[in-house]
Amino acid sequence: MTSALEKIDATTVKLTVSLTEADLADSMKHAYEHVGKQVQIPGFRKGKVPAKVLEQRVGKGAIIEHAINDGLAGWYSEAVREQDIRPFGQPEVEVTKVPGSVEGDEGAEFVATVEVRPEVKLPAAADLKVEIEPADVSEADVDERLDALRERFGTLVSVDRPAADGDFVTLDLAAVIDGETIDNVQGTSYQIGAGNMLEGLDEAVTGLSADEETTYEGPLAAGDHAGETAQITVKVTAVKTRELPEADDDFAQLASEFDTLAELREDLEGQAKRIKANNQAMEAREKLLELLADAADFELPKKVIESEVHAHLENENRLEDDEHRAEVTEEAKKALRTQIILDQLAEDLSIEVEQSELLDYLLNAARQYQMDPGTFIGQVEKAGQMPAMVSEVARSKATAFALRRATVVDTNGAAVDLSGVIGSLEDEKGEEAAEAEAAAEVVEVVETVEETIEVVEVSGEGSVEAPAEEAAEAPAEEAPAKKPAKTTRARKTTKKAAAADAEAADTAAADAEK
Repeated sequence: MTSALEKIDATTVKLTVSLTEADLADSMKHAYEHVGKQVQIPGFRKGKVPAKVLEQRVGKGAIIEHAINDGLAGWYSEAVREQDIRPFGQPEVEVTKVPGSVEGDEGAEFVATVEVRPEVKLPAAADLKVEIEPADVSEADVDERLDALRERFGTLVSVDRPAADGDFVTLDLAAVIDGETIDNVQGTSYQIGAGNMLEGLDEAVTGLSADEETTYEGPLAAGDHAGETAQITVKVTAVKTRELPEADDDFAQLASEFDTLAELREDLEGQAKRIKANNQAMEAREKLLELLADAADFELPKKVIESEVHAHLENENRLEDDEHRAEVTEEAKKALRTQIILDQLAEDLSIEVEQSELLDYLLNAARQYQMDPGTFIGQVEKAGQMPAMVSEVARSKATAFALRRATVVDTNGAAVDLSGVIGSLEDEKGEEAAEAEAAAEVVEVVETVEETIEVVEVSGEGSVEAPAEEAAEAPAEEAPAKKPAKTTRARKTTKKAAAADAEAADTAAADAEK
């Protein structure tokens, strides 16, 4: 088999694949066998029909068509590897020659036109300077976290005054449209300023005391009449405020494992620093992508974008919405550009994904979707999305590796250390050394087992089958250690980032309760 590549434009190529009779032999044999099993010819058993008889009955063209269709995917994939291209989407294939179409030539030829990943030239990560906001933790930051903790232990008490922002009110609500009561709710609790119930409600209840009511017009938020304007009558039946416990040593012992308020504040300060470090890492990632995008000028595959946009709009049943199409198109272009840049960055940094890293990613994804991990992984495999998952892990590692090598400073010009979140170059070196040591231990074990086998064979004592089985099993148990050292560079990064993300999530949840 031979292949030739013709570049049509920056993102489209034409791949011409020529097949000899020998290249077609296996597919032709399979086609004769398969078609023969489907055809019943008197005097012959299924699958035992001679080729000449089969050709006379169904035509050689049908056999050739079956053979080419059966082998096309494999020949195309082989040609893609041979020409070292990275296709996007499915190719448009045209068979330009079949066996026998040229007298004396039993070969075939097809042309595949496909969009490919454009050539991207990125600057070296070590040459990049990423500037982010500083992450100084002030007393006010600690006070804010302490107050949030105190609110969790606060108690609601009724007050005899008009309701103000932040107060908790007990409400009776009635919504009327065209004289008809659409909804009626009694005794619901709401914190003024939360903004999570009805539009205009905060303004309506502010200043009302217990047993006072008012009516205003506003849109409904849910139900069959969501979005429609209604006459909303709201009555305040109680006004309450949250009393917070004193911030002292007793509170520290009640709300934490610490004995003193000073120890609790020190811990809260550490939490604030970690959260801000995580935020810095996220900001650094975005700034890194901006720098790479500004430095990389390339065209995007048009048909890939069109296909993505069409599928999105079709799913929303909005194919005729031109304004929304324009928005989705811009989003698709931005997402694809980022993906291409990160894929190139991963190649430039020789990123490889370990099985353990992929598993961690899948388990985290399963938790996000609140699914059983086994079920989630099974669905991913069934949908053929595992390669996409591997690519996502590689892209994430690539950004961490690039930031380790880049110069990261804050807006004041001070160097920023993100190693607590993304790891460091020293981590990579240490893991490489550990990997090399583990690989050496495996080699030593294998050599020891081989020597044992040789001794048994020479002495003739007992059977050599048991030691041979042990020799086969021992390397298998240690196999992961034999991978190249570079495949483990981001393991520590992944775990650190996961731990930091978990802490950030806990903090965000606590803040949301405010």
